[in-house]
Amino acid sequence: MSRTADIRIAVTRSGDGDIGRIRWSATDAPVSGPQDAKAMFLALWDAEARTSLRIDLWTHDMTVDDMNDFVFQTLLTLGDTYHNATKDVELMAEIKTFARTFAEKAAKAAARARG
Repeated sequence: MSRTADIRIAVTRSGDGDIGRIRWSATDAPVSGPQDAKAMFLALWDAEARTSLRIDLWTHDMTVDDMNDFVFQTLLTLGDTYHNATKDVELMAEIKTFARTFAEKAAKAAARARG
């Protein structure tokens, strides 16, 4: 038996084009009703064109530290997603190693920027 889930994303832009607010809701979400988010990555695969279609958004008040954490956690979960789809443990480990290297370098860069 198939079922359909709806995902809704509402993006509010300011007059100068900055993203002021991202709200999302999903029929299968653990919490009902709209939820706030500071950033999002959405990637869809177009098999015919063999390319990914992406939307990357973040609010004007997203901090660099938050973006670093967001990218790090996304990379980690990408490793899990890749493993679940391919069962390739070796490449999953490579993705996670890269994620940890990214986190270390991002933390150092953020510390330098803070002075």
